[in-house]
Amino acid sequence: MTGQGLRQLEDELRKLKSEERPAVIRAIAEARSHGDLSENAEYHAARERQSFIEGRILELEEIISTAEVIDPATLSGKQVKFGATVSLVDEDTDKEITYQIVGLHEADIKQSKISISSPLAKSLIGKQEGDTVSVPAPGGDRTYEILSVKFI
Repeated sequence: MTGQGLRQLEDELRKLKSEERPAVIRAIAEARSHGDLSENAEYHAARERQSFIEGRILELEEIISTAEVIDPATLSGKQVKFGATVSLVDEDTDKEITYQIVGLHEADIKQSKISISSPLAKSLIGKQEGDTVSVPAPGGDRTYEILSVKFI
């Protein structure tokens, strides 16, 4: 994973532990004060939220403890690999797109970051500028030409 991805996960963990966990504990205490717990929807909702938060905390702690951080700026070469920022052109629509290939837990299509395990990234790995890749898609295969490979 990239350093930025690790920082985002650490920030989420910090927020869950320092804000979300105490808030849900207060919500459970408040709901308990309303009496009969068997028919108390607020109590059950707060307990569900607590379960989600505790599960996410455990998940984040595991991811962070086993993360291997790679700085894309220290990489180089002409071939697409983890951390590369790749500019492509869709050969059917002539639309240009740029994606950075990142770890599974930091992928965010809105930020143009795709997971190393995505079909597009798998098709791009090992290719270089000028190569054409075919990517399986629900509506049929898509074909892209690699315009540039950068490590930034």
